[in-house]
Amino acid sequence: MTQPLVTILDDEPEIRRILTEALEEAGFRTQSFSRAREFEASLKRVTPDVCLVDLSLPDTDGLALVHRLALEQGAAVIIISGRAQVQDRVTGLELGADDYITKPFDPTEVVARIRARLRSARPAVQNSDIATFNGWSAYFDRYVLIDAQGIETPFSHAEGEVLRLFLESPKRLISRARMQEMLGGGAGDSFDRAMDVRISRLRTKLGEDPKNPRLIKTIYGAGYIFLGDVSWQ
Repeated sequence: MTQPLVTILDDEPEIRRILTEALEEAGFRTQSFSRAREFEASLKRVTPDVCLVDLSLPDTDGLALVHRLALEQGAAVIIISGRAQVQDRVTGLELGADDYITKPFDPTEVVARIRARLRSARPAVQNSDIATFNGWSAYFDRYVLIDAQGIETPFSHAEGEVLRLFLESPKRLISRARMQEMLGGGAGDSFDRAMDVRISRLRTKLGEDPKNPRLIKTIYGAGYIFLGDVSWQ
């Protein structure tokens, strides 16, 4: 069985060395890059399972790159950055990152986060990649929502994980604990903030009224309920 491939994009040689050694010791295949142009060229040849991306890159804006990866690639995207401010973390998650790890980091935690992302990306109960609900169609193979008029709205890998979880359990309460179990990532405030960001972006893409959403209802203190009528193709 082919081991998962993790790509590392960081201009610091020591960071690349530490991550490469930890990941390969844990059984992953790795590729590492110091420049975004080399990293993006490699994506045209092979799609990794997970991308580790630093934000402070010498040849491109790291946040813009994360956004492109989230929209165009099927890989999970994990930011590893020295930027530890809450706003940096929120912005990274809003732009589509699946997780955010701050430097300095423990390599064993990075390995654990990657394994959590890969567990959450395993094939779900539904065999189909197309779901329809309330005038919408969600294409998980293309990461796109299509409304009744045929207008397409892309969604990120991270948003797609949450949307699929809702569509596979319609009209049932999904607790925060259940979401953390299914989607992985760190527990606590950082995970809650990540979920809030993803759900807010999904509501916007579905044209929801933020004060009175019809499809994704917040049950305060308990979790969320998706109220749509879902069918899978």
